[in-house]
Amino acid sequence: MKYSKPNRKIVIAVDGFSSCGKSTFAKMVAARLGYIFIDTGAMYRAVTLYAIENGCIENGILNEERLVASLDDIHIDFRFNPDRGASDIYVNGQWVEGKIRTITVSNLVSAVSAIGQVRERLVAMQQEMGREKGVVMDGRDIGTVVFPNAELKIFMTADPEVRAERRYLELQAKGEEVSRQEIVENIRQRDYLDQNRAISPLRKADDAIVLDNGGMSLEEEMEWFDNIFSTLA
Repeated sequence: MKYSKPNRKIVIAVDGFSSCGKSTFAKMVAARLGYIFIDTGAMYRAVTLYAIENGCIENGILNEERLVASLDDIHIDFRFNPDRGASDIYVNGQWVEGKIRTITVSNLVSAVSAIGQVRERLVAMQQEMGREKGVVMDGRDIGTVVFPNAELKIFMTADPEVRAERRYLELQAKGEEVSRQEIVENIRQRDYLDQNRAISPLRKADDAIVLDNGGMSLEEEMEWFDNIFSTLA
């Protein structure tokens, strides 16, 4: 479906559980509308990677005080990659798009995301990125914390086993050897941590529209979005 560019751009907030395909969905929506796509989950993964590589996480133990003291040294930006048709993430000028997607980062990102100062810093960056609107932003708290007044909020979910299988195939395609069971356990743990952290826990905004994409193809997800978007004033 082709859309005429509206006179008034909006913010589209895409929240939901890990490995629901939020980034893929949001990226395709942004391309459909000519909007900017911002992957906030990648930002938290980038901070986690920095923590691993700079001694803030050692032997799986997070040194929260050391990481907080390092926040001013972490500079994140997105740069459009024409080969992918999407933006890649950089930390302090270094391309980290591939490194942030490993199971090691996945196992630690929830703990990093739960730190109040980390969330405060990244939320401020995200709000600035979306100040001019015309953005599709995905994450865990976009519709509840980052942009509570977003004109369209979508909350994505799917059965953990379905999400684990998707994640398994994604990692296999990248040549990373992990077991399905390890991924299932990782996803269930992340779901629990995301929903039970003290700061900005994962929850559906009251005015969000639920998309359970467990049995849907990307084409069907876009058809679903087209129907939703066509009803907006």
